[in-house]
Amino acid sequence: MGHAMAKTILITGVNRGIGRELARQAIARGDTVLGTSRAPVADAICPVTIADVTDPASLAPLAAGPPIDLLVCNAGQYLARGGLDHPDHTADAWQQVLMTNVAGVFFSVRAVVDRLRAAPEAKVAVISSVMGSSARAPGGSVLYRSSKAAASNLTANLAKEFEAEGIAFGAYHPGWVRTDMGGGHADIDVVQSARGLHQRFDALSIETSGVFESYDGTPIAY
Repeated sequence: MGHAMAKTILITGVNRGIGRELARQAIARGDTVLGTSRAPVADAICPVTIADVTDPASLAPLAAGPPIDLLVCNAGQYLARGGLDHPDHTADAWQQVLMTNVAGVFFSVRAVVDRLRAAPEAKVAVISSVMGSSARAPGGSVLYRSSKAAASNLTANLAKEFEAEGIAFGAYHPGWVRTDMGGGHADIDVVQSARGLHQRFDALSIETSGVFESYDGTPIAY
């Protein structure tokens, strides 16, 4: 994997699915992993701060601590799967999904930016989705697609903002993964997704900052 030395990694939404598997694999290779979850985790595999990424005050305790080499913005929500007329596209659903999938990335980065600045080659990985690519817009799931398009756009803008400070940003599609969110008929399991994602995170550098790519390295159009 080209993993030269142990890192300190913070993963939001570490309690299940891809976040938990990313943590498990990172711990297995010797990294120090910290996580966030909205609720206590009975079988946590790493230290977990109870925090909601939509609430900056709850993220405030993360501001202090040792340098963070990699922040993985993984916390996400997928509500409503239809188009314009789908009844699940309520104001509350828009509020929840945009606040979690977009503002949650912003608030997570802002909460720990000084710890990122303290690391020699800090990176931020945003778990986005190919569903947010405007080049691949088939209709349907418009709320989730819109939120992931915005998350990728935010990633690109933060990449420019922090280029001079040497903090690299990347947006990543984890694949269609068999999780609570992805469902049982998805293409790949969390182990394969997380393994590929870690390879992408390792490859991320200030020279490639702003990338939007799949877990297998395939570039994705914004």
